[in-house]
Amino acid sequence: MSCCAAGVETVVAAEGGQALPNSEELWLASRSLAGGLRQTDLSVPGVYCGACIAAIEGALRARPDVERARVNLSSRRVSIVWKEEVGGRRSDPCEFILAIVACGYQTHLSSPGVDEGDDLLKQLIRAVAVSGFAATNIMLLSVSVWSGADAATRDLFHWISAMIAAPTLVYAGRFFYQSAWNALRHGRTNMDVPIALAVTLSYGMSLYETIGHGEHAWFDASVTLLFFLLIGRTLDHMMRGRARSAISGLARLSPRGATVVHPDGSREYRAVDEIKPGERLMIAAGERIPVDGRVLLGTSDLDRSVVNGESAPHTVGTGDLVQAGTLNLTGPLTLETTAAARDSFLAEIMGLMEAAEGGRARYRRIADRAAQYYSPAVHLLALLTFIGWMLVEGDVRHAMLVAVAVLIITCPCALGLAVPVVQVVAAGRLFQGGVMVKDGSAMERLAEIDTVLLDKTGTLTIGEPRLVNANEIMPDALATAAALAVHSRHPIAVALHHVARNSHLEGDISEVPGAGIEARTTDGVYRLGSRSFACGGSSVSSGSPEAILSRDGQELACFRFEDRLRPAARESIAALDKLGLATGILSGDRESVVAETGRRLGIANWRAELSPRGKVEASAAVAGGHRVLMVGDGINDAPALRAAHVSMAPATAADVGRQAADFVFMHQPLTAVPFAIEISRRAGRLIRQNFGLAIGYNLIAVPIAILGYATPLVAAIAMSTSSVIVVANALRLRSLASARTFEAPALPSLLQPAGSAR
Repeated sequence: MSCCAAGVETVVAAEGGQALPNSEELWLASRSLAGGLRQTDLSVPGVYCGACIAAIEGALRARPDVERARVNLSSRRVSIVWKEEVGGRRSDPCEFILAIVACGYQTHLSSPGVDEGDDLLKQLIRAVAVSGFAATNIMLLSVSVWSGADAATRDLFHWISAMIAAPTLVYAGRFFYQSAWNALRHGRTNMDVPIALAVTLSYGMSLYETIGHGEHAWFDASVTLLFFLLIGRTLDHMMRGRARSAISGLARLSPRGATVVHPDGSREYRAVDEIKPGERLMIAAGERIPVDGRVLLGTSDLDRSVVNGESAPHTVGTGDLVQAGTLNLTGPLTLETTAAARDSFLAEIMGLMEAAEGGRARYRRIADRAAQYYSPAVHLLALLTFIGWMLVEGDVRHAMLVAVAVLIITCPCALGLAVPVVQVVAAGRLFQGGVMVKDGSAMERLAEIDTVLLDKTGTLTIGEPRLVNANEIMPDALATAAALAVHSRHPIAVALHHVARNSHLEGDISEVPGAGIEARTTDGVYRLGSRSFACGGSSVSSGSPEAILSRDGQELACFRFEDRLRPAARESIAALDKLGLATGILSGDRESVVAETGRRLGIANWRAELSPRGKVEASAAVAGGHRVLMVGDGINDAPALRAAHVSMAPATAADVGRQAADFVFMHQPLTAVPFAIEISRRAGRLIRQNFGLAIGYNLIAVPIAILGYATPLVAAIAMSTSSVIVVANALRLRSLASARTFEAPALPSLLQPAGSAR
């Protein structure tokens, strides 16, 4: 196997003849994390069950340089977070691959969102076709035998069936045989071991009967068994692909390359993986932006629906930041890249989706552990069944048939699929609703919450103040204030400058941090800021943000602002009430402003003027008897986000806030919060239902097989049907039912000292 990273193919001989990427290639392909850590994502196509996951993760976690390792069963990838140095020695990422190879699995580099399953799906479909054709022909021959053919004809048909079945088992059964052999030769078992054993025993018994001129043979059962098993595996593969279509769709938003503009003016088309930070790109109208960057030249409209979910075009110009995956609509742009492809916005979003699918929630750990010990238990049960029937009847053939049926019917496919399929579908459904989740365990924790605490600025509100009394201000005063505001990046100053962009003021202008802006001119000293700064004396709060313009201490104008509520904020709070959740506000803003926001939204519990530590302490006080969801966006919210039971942040949040949160919602409306809670709750219910289906199936099917009432063919149909039912049940999450009505609870006074909206 050869691996390709950054567009360059490098092959290195490894133990067992497998080709591996070299150490330098793996370093370049890995992502740098905080604290001297790096992350490498590898594709492991041979992963099929919980036993595979346990073997790979166990081998990697045993290494001192591996911080954590997580296998994603849905995408068949392993994400390894490792230390750059251990004991003063630089880590060699090639050793991680060798550890996986030593477990019996081939592996190579992968990229988030790249679907490598198309070839496997084609192979599975061909195998289904071959096994189905063989099963049909053997069944036709068996009908003649069952109809009472004479001994010579019966033997001839049995031999013809044997010759049809043999190559079919080799070709169509290779998926199970290869997986089972890899497991056994490394001293472990997986769910393919009992399958391979059952198919082989069924064929071997039939061949033995044919050689001995026996009356019965079961070639039709062994091939038909393989046919149904392959149908189940193919459907599983297809359904996983459907559930992961959101990630595949994101991957298609990334262009293959872009035009790089060199310092001498020459241009070169380069693959996206070869584009480095600091380079200049030419993006024509109609092209997607390949990596994050800053506009150097040009003005254009962008389709930013992948970023914020809004269909309206967004105008960008010189100095504006643009994200990978957005579509340039109207004019050419020259960009300076600010991140490599693997560190850009689109890669981050796909990485979040991948992480969501591979999360180790409590249910996922239970299912993986059960599947790990299930195969040895199945083998023991089949052996005991064989011994029991031998003691009762003494008929080797019948005892072997019953044991084979037990091997087949107890295959833990349904149990292995119970959790991951639901998590894959839930992550895809959340993505469709504009919510990204970092970890499958976050969905489980979100389903458990009973309290939602929200930051105000940037979360409940847009975080962009709007001047509300412009018609009451004299034009000269407005122009002077706008001319001062251009010298500050404070949100209120930015909002004021937008009202009168072309204003200009001559003089010595400076900004006083935390107070306002001062300009010394020939007409006097102008000040724009708080009332105490502009006019002296104490500030009198009006309950809404304001800025005072003064000259020589005399007030000229009072500008009042309003921070608009996030779209659908009221509806979202009402939806949280209907979900049975108590709500509260934790804010660093002034008490009067927070109280007014609480009044507008109907939130009676709030705390104002909190420091980052104060938010953590307030959240912890509530968490003493509740499970809290913290929703915030600022750097000051990051400690509270990290400390909460589960957390969420908007895509507009600061980088630190997004990294600290478990969920990130991309759209403007706050409806993402109740939507994510409802999806997580439904996912939890479906997981429990799937566990019930898997366990119930075994409670019914196993006794039937042990008592000899299920032939290998019936067992194969039952086992495949149970897997399909589990996957189909998970897919119900793809379509939300109509919203249910919840009785709004009496909200307790969660925050002490409690505020009341007034």
